[in-house]
Amino acid sequence: MPADTSPVPSSAKPAGRIRQKNEKAIIAAAEEQFARHGYKGTSMNTIALAVGLPKANLHYYFNNKLGLYVAVLNNILDQWDATFSNLSVDDDPAQALSRYIRAKIEFSRTQPLASRIFAMEVISGGECLSGHFNQDYRDWFRGRAAVFQAWIDAGKMDPIDPVHLIFLLWGSTQHYADFASQICRLTGKNSLKKADFDEAADNLERIILKGCGLTLKAG
Repeated sequence: MPADTSPVPSSAKPAGRIRQKNEKAIIAAAEEQFARHGYKGTSMNTIALAVGLPKANLHYYFNNKLGLYVAVLNNILDQWDATFSNLSVDDDPAQALSRYIRAKIEFSRTQPLASRIFAMEVISGGECLSGHFNQDYRDWFRGRAAVFQAWIDAGKMDPIDPVHLIFLLWGSTQHYADFASQICRLTGKNSLKKADFDEAADNLERIILKGCGLTLKAG
């Protein structure tokens, strides 16, 4: 559904529900354009056309293409990290890892373009992510690793390097979005269906949990 195209008064930016609705629509349209055409191949005009807003109105929400691109990247990371932010030392490690694996695989299934934008940015050097990967984010990352270390110290899981475990979780789940074309060519599929992602989640869960010395309790 196109975003609200009502004229925006020059004296003030849109506020409240309309602003949130339009920003969400703009980010979704920009995400698709950046994924298909890359940063350089995408213009504010093509994004405005895709979202159904006049280009002039687009600038009320995002000053320029770079600002919008960074907003798209931040939105992707915020969604991914929300799944991990509530991790607690009181959680059952097997259940927590299982939930995370399945949530990330579902994200790869439903929002593959978002994952590919992130991958392209990182491969190109990640300059536009420097603001996101600040000290606060590093502290957040160390906090996630500390939860795994607490489980290890308590004897709840095998002694492994928590940092490498997190990298493995990220890379393995995002692989099914970033390299879907490779997977399809090797498996003879035209596209990956929900059943393929479910099978991937089942196998990643089994492999990673076993590697951590964990068993998921039935029920």
